[in-house]
Amino acid sequence: MARLSDPVTILKGVGPTMAKRFAQLNIFTLQDLICHFPRGYEDRTRLVSIDKLEVDVPACFKAVVMNTPRTAHIRKGLDITRVQVADHTARLNLTFFNNKFAAEQLRYGEEYIFYGAVSGDFVGYSMTNPVFETMDAQPIATRRVLPIYPLTAGLSNAAVLKAVRQALSICDPPAEILPESVRQRYGILSADRAYYAIHEPQSMAEAELAKKRLIFEEFFVFSAGLSLMRAERARKKSKPYENLDLTPFYKSLPFTLTGAQQRAIDEILEDLRSGATMNRLVQGDVGSGKTMIAAAAAFCTIQNGHQAAMMAPTEILAEQHYHSLNKLFAPLGVKVTLLTGSMTVKQKREVRERIASGEVQFAVGTHALLSEATVFHDLGLVITDEQHRFGVAQRAKLSSKGQDPHLLVMSATPIPRTLALLMYGDLEVSIINELPPGRQPVETFLVNESYRARINAFIRKQKEENHQTFVVCPAVEESEELSVKAATVWAETLQQTVFPDLRIALIHGQMKAAEKEAAMAAFARGEADVLVATTVIEVGVDVPNATLMVIEDADRFGLSQLHQLRGRVGRGGAKSYCILTSQNRNPDTLGRLKALCKTTDGFRIAEEDLKLRGPGDFFGSRQSGLPAFRVANLSMDLQTLKDAQQASANWIDNEGTAQTPEGIALRARIGELFTRAEGTMN
Repeated sequence: MARLSDPVTILKGVGPTMAKRFAQLNIFTLQDLICHFPRGYEDRTRLVSIDKLEVDVPACFKAVVMNTPRTAHIRKGLDITRVQVADHTARLNLTFFNNKFAAEQLRYGEEYIFYGAVSGDFVGYSMTNPVFETMDAQPIATRRVLPIYPLTAGLSNAAVLKAVRQALSICDPPAEILPESVRQRYGILSADRAYYAIHEPQSMAEAELAKKRLIFEEFFVFSAGLSLMRAERARKKSKPYENLDLTPFYKSLPFTLTGAQQRAIDEILEDLRSGATMNRLVQGDVGSGKTMIAAAAAFCTIQNGHQAAMMAPTEILAEQHYHSLNKLFAPLGVKVTLLTGSMTVKQKREVRERIASGEVQFAVGTHALLSEATVFHDLGLVITDEQHRFGVAQRAKLSSKGQDPHLLVMSATPIPRTLALLMYGDLEVSIINELPPGRQPVETFLVNESYRARINAFIRKQKEENHQTFVVCPAVEESEELSVKAATVWAETLQQTVFPDLRIALIHGQMKAAEKEAAMAAFARGEADVLVATTVIEVGVDVPNATLMVIEDADRFGLSQLHQLRGRVGRGGAKSYCILTSQNRNPDTLGRLKALCKTTDGFRIAEEDLKLRGPGDFFGSRQSGLPAFRVANLSMDLQTLKDAQQASANWIDNEGTAQTPEGIALRARIGELFTRAEGTMN
């Protein structure tokens, strides 16, 4: 017997070339291959008569070859084979292109099973390139439920199916990890049956049962992993903070905190005085004031003799946090520093020396904080901003720079509870559901190109009132494939044709970090009237004087992404607006965009976005914090998720420490999942 860890090259027919093709699908071992699950199935078990075939609807039928196949050589590289078949109801003309096999195998007077879709009209139906098998052949392409796999160039569905079948014949499937009691309670197939049935189902019903098992398994593994992490962290102890007097901090603020902000701070103070290591998520909508909550936690940490660190996903956001926090903390005698990748070698060395000596009490930065060269004197609190852009391993790496420091993660991206359970199931959660006083809701409108003159007039009006405008485009450069506005071209058009008297600036993701920083800083200083941008401004950019957001081709963005972009305006005291432009006339698309116009509740928007787009696209691109699920779909499998979470919680409580075969296999699988998701295991 082979082992699951053996390379796919031990399979017959899988040489170096085929192995490279499998590698494009991240398939290297037999286990990778067996866990490369079908994306769907075609039910080819039902046979219909020729007269019941429907145009463009693939189906299986049994027919006799009515003449000897004739092949015509049309030109170099093109041979056409034609043959007629019939059953007791009708005749059908078949055409094969460059198919020597069909010409040789189809014999006059013999009966075959065909699968394909007819085309044509009532004058005469025809079928192009159907697959076929003899009546006595083992069903491979017909008379069965056929799995349809994710593929890559040069790798056919038949080749994947052949390799999977061979792998299952020479090695056992992955070990059972679900206790028998769990399988019985939730009607779950055993591992060996499920892994065979997902690839070789005898019926569509069996395929669904296998899929249910594997979905449940993925949720169970991830939920159990989070539970074990939570249990491990619960065992860690920290010295309780004794100095929790925030009076100096509160007096330094130029405003009064909202009730939601105060509740979150009180929850954090309770964590810090408990003697247990804090692991808390502060989640709030755009502009809800999470930074002040982080600042309060940092002040407490520093008052108790420790250092704090805040990691942001972009240099723009890190620099913005540094300036606001330094301004806040300087009068309180707290030294704040900035550390980013674009700083010179000398600058980084000097900053790191100050951090290591303890001279700096609060370090704000990007991934540069994770560098081996960054050493803290006494790190007591780790803060990560826009947490969905960091994974478990990244926040764990920063935490490892201290002796079990407290952890506070923040997200301005409203996350549906379903998704939050998976991304942050190992954290306590504080919700900020109030906006600071004076913040007005941003009015949102959906228009098409016929409103262009009015949009331009409204942009000019903002300038006349000494306010600024963001214009967001979905692309950087023009593309033949996508008929959408490109930031570079549109910025030039606005400057040269539409607003020659206004100051138009440009920022996009392909610019160097220093160029982006300079463009954003200049706009924040009021040195441009209109900033044309891509989604590089989606997170954290704070320009209180900007009162208008125009999003071109808004149908190209997800709802949550649009909500984040909209949150870049309305940050000052003036009334602000968001205009969505779209030429798309699809009713579902228009309904989605109109929903955004009706609400500014980011959590409602996020729930709708999850239903429409699924978790893989929830943030516009896959984020490292999301588990690498192979089968499960969060927007479709909610009940299975709840069942698996309950089952894993019961397992942790009752059997979590038992060294049963299932428990040992489960722990190994948990390690594999986190390794696959992030390259390391916390």
